[in-house]
Amino acid sequence: MTDDLNTPPEDIKEKKNKSSEDKWYALYTRPRAEKLVYQRLVEIGIEAYLPLQKTFRTWSDRKKLVEKPLLSSYVFVKTRGKCFPQVYNTIGVVKFISFEGQPVSIPQNQIDNLRLIINSDAEVEVSSAKFAPGDNVEVVNGSLAGLTGELIKIGSHNRVVVRIDRLDQNLILKIPQAFLRKV
Repeated sequence: MTDDLNTPPEDIKEKKNKSSEDKWYALYTRPRAEKLVYQRLVEIGIEAYLPLQKTFRTWSDRKKLVEKPLLSSYVFVKTRGKCFPQVYNTIGVVKFISFEGQPVSIPQNQIDNLRLIINSDAEVEVSSAKFAPGDNVEVVNGSLAGLTGELIKIGSHNRVVVRIDRLDQNLILKIPQAFLRKV
């Protein structure tokens, strides 16, 4: 307490700003409400991210390229604690992903990895299965250069698993071995 009394007011403001910086959090939404929740959050001025994957959808009379959420029922928001009620009251939001009752922040590098994946032409598969620890690798060539993950082998194919720890989700990508280097 005496520490704050001896600290100049500018330094106190700087400490408060650093401790209350916006962080990424994951929201769980109602089923198939991801795009609507994303749109509403952006409309009220909350920074949001919804990773969308292009895929072909087939109906009985046609085939169409559509964008669907990479992670069903999840939207990411960059905010701080004082804005939680505003986010939580957005129609379609079910809850913040939390641990022991507290919303859990998602590291910036995991959001960056999601963006790299979405902006690439990689074939992505989503899984919540647990994998045995393997070699950590970094993609050094191609559209995913800079992406880091864990190398696993499924059948005869080398694949990279990118974990989103707080959601217990894994993104599994097929990447040529020549594009990888051990970290």
